[in-house]
Amino acid sequence: MKKTLLLTIVAAACALVACERLSPRQARDLERAKATLDSVYTYYGVADRCLLRENYPFNAGYKAGYLASEDKAQPNPYSYLWPFSGTLSAVNTIVEADAPYCKVLDGRVLPGLAEYLDTTREPAAYASYINTAPASDRFYDDNVWLGIDFCDIYEATGDRKYLAQAEMIWKFIESGMDDVLGGGIYWCEQQKHSKNTCSNAPGTVYAMKLYAATGDEHYLEQARTLYRWTKEHLLDTGDGLYFDNVALDGNIGRAKFAYNSGQMVQAGALLYKATGDESYLKDAQRTAEACYGRFFEEFTPGDGEAFRIIRKGNVWFSAVMVRGLVELYAIDGNPAYVDAVQRSLDYAWEHARDEHGLFETDFTGAEKQAEKWLLTQGAMAEMYGRMAGVELEPK
Repeated sequence: MKKTLLLTIVAAACALVACERLSPRQARDLERAKATLDSVYTYYGVADRCLLRENYPFNAGYKAGYLASEDKAQPNPYSYLWPFSGTLSAVNTIVEADAPYCKVLDGRVLPGLAEYLDTTREPAAYASYINTAPASDRFYDDNVWLGIDFCDIYEATGDRKYLAQAEMIWKFIESGMDDVLGGGIYWCEQQKHSKNTCSNAPGTVYAMKLYAATGDEHYLEQARTLYRWTKEHLLDTGDGLYFDNVALDGNIGRAKFAYNSGQMVQAGALLYKATGDESYLKDAQRTAEACYGRFFEEFTPGDGEAFRIIRKGNVWFSAVMVRGLVELYAIDGNPAYVDAVQRSLDYAWEHARDEHGLFETDFTGAEKQAEKWLLTQGAMAEMYGRMAGVELEPK
């Protein structure tokens, strides 16, 4: 009992010290991240389970439109893995600033995540839906995002159980690599029809994080190889952004999404930090500038001066782009992009949040949604949490 009390006191003291190290703006962002997650658990939570609903209000007939094939999309009582995983990313950003928040990670997020773990197929990996339901597809990108999260939480806590999870997932990612199209990682294990930026760009980030955690040169070499493959096959040399995918027949899916290019920014920044090769930094800076031009837009509020705000769209894509912009800022100190992120988040808090504390996809607040997606809310919490860890120069 005395030991438990002592640990509680120490944890509280550590939290206080951590908060004292934050600027008022950082502390505010941290509290906003926590408040957003509180709303998630209030409105998406499931009684007596650590799982979550996919939408609020709950729509029993909802069918996900982002799976590999329409016949796999069925009305389900719980969220698919991808939206659920957004809460892991969000909680991790909070833990980095407030260690006692690990109680939410270990007590709520990870028990829910465990329900998606599929050990019946080898290598083990996380499936797109819970393991008590009929077998569902397993996506390499879904698992890459989780691997990155486990690396991040290992870095924050030093607890090797999280690194063990990251290393386990990497075995699955390696099983999705082959020499078709000269290399690269597929998108879906069951439908190997394309190799996508959303598997390979974050795959590079993931390998770099494993390299940082273990010092194993094998991960660094894989990161270099994946980065080179992605750049050779999916870069639009005209603007520095990245296309979505290349099919096995060589046709390019030419859509451009914020998260794909943002992850190549982060990949380039991490490779530069590890190797000192200036070409990676130049790549990252060029793509970051292109992201700023494409995925932000000029906005003039009714009562203030114009600024660039994150463009309406998939908010989680924007959150993953922000990871890259923050990584680059830590290297080159150019505040333009992270300042725009902060202004976007500040404006969204006041204008794009409803009475439940849930966010619209339009940061200006001009467009409202009757139904709000879980992943949007996790992404907002992640961005507030991530910016809580960024020191901005005072204006």
